Amino acid sequence: MITKRWEIAPGVEVGGDAPLLIIAGPCVLEEEDFTLKWAEQLIKIVSKFPFGFVFKASYEKANRTSAQAIRGPGLDEGLSILAKVKSTFGVPVLTDVHESNECASVAEVVDILQIPAFLCRQTRLLMAAGSTGKAVNIKKGQFLHPDDLRGAIDKVSAGGSDRILLTERGTSFGYRELVVDMRNLERMRQLGCPTIFDGTHSVQRPGGSGGSTGGDRREVAGLVRAAIAHGVEGVFLEAHPNPDQSPSDGPNMLTPELFEQVLQQIATIDAARRSCK
Repeated sequence: MITKRWEIAPGVEVGGDAPLLIIAGPCVLEEEDFTLKWAEQLIKIVSKFPFGFVFKASYEKANRTSAQAIRGPGLDEGLSILAKVKSTFGVPVLTDVHESNECASVAEVVDILQIPAFLCRQTRLLMAAGSTGKAVNIKKGQFLHPDDLRGAIDKVSAGGSDRILLTERGTSFGYRELVVDMRNLERMRQLGCPTIFDGTHSVQRPGGSGGSTGGDRREVAGLVRAAIAHGVEGVFLEAHPNPDQSPSDGPNMLTPELFEQVLQQIATIDAARRSCK
């Protein structure tokens, strides 16, 4: 299945024969100075490879294990920080939306609105995201068969956007475990949208650390290598300069060193895959 190629922002495309897309950044936004420094470091790492790049971070994490968990700076401050990243470095940005009434404001700043996995069936949210005309990344729910994403695609399209990404981030397997069925990647691509593999959320262990979500970043590289061999159009990787001190998703986020190692590995596999066509 060859998906349609389309533009996310000037100079960054996805689908078809476009360069592999890397969506990367910290789980949740922190202070502006930290975010700018980390975005700059990520850009320098990605620039070593023939990839497109989108910076991601959430202004709010609505789905947290504990009520005491840090949720982020909120809509106004978060959008201000993302706008600064975009204007400073000239890269497209992505962030989550959780409420339909946030979509218009978010679309004034970001290039891709992301629908969180647990909200991928929410009709009003999907249609509101589509109505902005911006690209929309739908994360497949941990509970959903890939074919059931047809409904989500139709809702975004009904809202007015035909620039849709689908992201695989693992499937619930019993309690506190996720598994990745690599067959889902091709099933999702058969729906006609570029498919992204989320390597870091796929190794989460929801609620596995008591008051927070656990995970194991050592498992990321192998899954991402397999996803690239399957022909996905991009990968989603959360990374942080000091994951164990981050306010969210520390166990599954990549260090700078691991992030670069993973990119090196997938660059080799992606080149080999393209030469086999």
